Amino acid sequence: MASPRSKAKHVFQQGYLLRLLVRRNIKNQYYRSFIGVLWTVLNPLLNMLVMAFVFSELFGFDSQGGLDYSLYILSGNIIFSIMSSSTSGSLPCLVNQQDMLQKTKVSLTLFPTANVFSSLVTFGFSFIALLIVALIRLAAGAFSFHWEIVFTIVLLPAVVLFSLGLSYLLSALYVFFRDIQHVYTVLLTLWTYLTPLFYTIEALNKPIVEKLMNFNPMYHYVSYFRDILMGNIPSLGEHIVCYGFALGMFAIGILVMTLVRNKIAAKL
Repeated sequence: MASPRSKAKHVFQQGYLLRLLVRRNIKNQYYRSFIGVLWTVLNPLLNMLVMAFVFSELFGFDSQGGLDYSLYILSGNIIFSIMSSSTSGSLPCLVNQQDMLQKTKVSLTLFPTANVFSSLVTFGFSFIALLIVALIRLAAGAFSFHWEIVFTIVLLPAVVLFSLGLSYLLSALYVFFRDIQHVYTVLLTLWTYLTPLFYTIEALNKPIVEKLMNFNPMYHYVSYFRDILMGNIPSLGEHIVCYGFALGMFAIGILVMTLVRNKIAAKL
């Protein structure tokens, strides 16, 4: 049985390796890019400008749900991106790191965890982009800052836990079923359109859609973030729903990873 000191040493080593992996992921994301990590701020801004132009100028969309349309798009996209980018990157992560897994004793969860934390770092830069847009819209009289924005630190753990659980599940399944990458790409596209990132469910005027949306975890996370931007504190029930999805998905991911851990080691 390992002593407390050896356990603490192992935890420290895993934490150090996790930091290295996150740093590597961020650097590789913009390797040989002229402006490097600044793209983490420019990307959401440029995407927001394109979508705002298309849907506001061409389709006549204006402020949505009481929030300026540019902020409506940007806030939804950067929350959704935590999940979408981390899970997409986690799919092949165990297979891609099979040499390290075969030669060293590292936890299987380390690599998908690094992808989720990398996406969280990217969210931090994207949040800066959101604040820049908010300041511009504030000067134009189209937005007001509210102290409730600090509830972002309450929301993020739920999004991270949900993304971790899904990343664990997908990375484990990919070891045995490589076709899941193509299937998940299609499902992620569908998930994107079924989440109100650039529209409101009220605008669809379909009550059945609003009912079905309650089963979409990302709808709750995106709505939560937009609520606090508008100065509204989500209800206790909404907090329970957000963390219910997060803890449920995290438990499923950990369970699957634990059950197939030995089979993954043999497969790799």
